[in-house]
Amino acid sequence: MQSGYAADMMSVHSMFRLIAVLLSFTMVPVPAQQPQSRIEKEPEDIRLPSGKMQKDEILKADYEKSLEDAASLLKAAEDLKMDLEKTGRHVLSVGTLKQLDNIEKLTKRIRSRLKKY
Repeated sequence: MQSGYAADMMSVHSMFRLIAVLLSFTMVPVPAQQPQSRIEKEPEDIRLPSGKMQKDEILKADYEKSLEDAASLLKAAEDLKMDLEKTGRHVLSVGTLKQLDNIEKLTKRIRSRLKKY
């Protein structure tokens, strides 16, 4: 009986060795499994010929465009209010619907610019 018990212990011991070897292979990082932080790095800051940073100039241009769009949005909203006051409560003109579409377009444009950063 002891020989059977010893054989079982040997098989359990060899099974533990096999599991340890397999686990050691799973812990070794494979190049394909390494984090891709090297690939996803942002490109270095680019300087324009004027010496200014490209990112800063893009931010400035987007800010100015957003201000212009906000002014256009304000004017469109005021025009919409005047049109609604002119027409009766049961009347909705095609021009009013176009103004609403324009307001929506301006709002989406401003929102998309602000979400970039």
